[in-house]
Amino acid sequence: MNDLLTIGVRTILLYILLVIILRIMGKREVGELSVIDVVVFIIMAEVAAFSLDSPDNKLLQSIVPIVILLFIQLISSYFSLKSKKFRDIVDGDPTVIIQKGVIMESEMRKQRYNLDDLFQQLREQQIGSIHEVSYAYLEPSGNLSVFRHDDVQPVLSLVSDGVIQTSHLLLIEKTNEWLEKELKLLGIDDVKKVFYCSYENDKLLYQLKEDYR
Repeated sequence: MNDLLTIGVRTILLYILLVIILRIMGKREVGELSVIDVVVFIIMAEVAAFSLDSPDNKLLQSIVPIVILLFIQLISSYFSLKSKKFRDIVDGDPTVIIQKGVIMESEMRKQRYNLDDLFQQLREQQIGSIHEVSYAYLEPSGNLSVFRHDDVQPVLSLVSDGVIQTSHLLLIEKTNEWLEKELKLLGIDDVKKVFYCSYENDKLLYQLKEDYR
């Protein structure tokens, strides 16, 4: 009976603790969770389950690891906010799967993404043929973002957090040298000063970081 009471009290306390921690971590849809988020949630669940399975152990032995995991997630979120390179390592970058009606076979192999997966996700978006598709991006979440030829075309970031996105430049058939030259014409001598830059309607649009405005 004492064990049942202990388990009941621990369940309530852990529930409250986990709700508070998840609120601190911020709002995200399940499909938008990063790899670190998923790992943290899985370990938290295991730690909580261990506490309920072993009522003889002190509750503090479960609370401490959960709080440590919270700090790990907050630290990783901070670095993700500050560093594009860190985000790319942890979350990855969208991958072009279809470009102007052509399937990017090499990119599919890199992502271990097969034709069955592709056609299923196209059908789910009522796309009957790949030739209807201008661009299709496999997002880090696993979702497929599809643009038809007559849709407004996707705008790619050429600079993100001061880092040139070379892969995006290749898609619009431009080079790093071209981008740096165009930015200098706009009075920007260092790409690291740029928070965000895109190429729309044949011209560069940009926003400087707060420290350089």
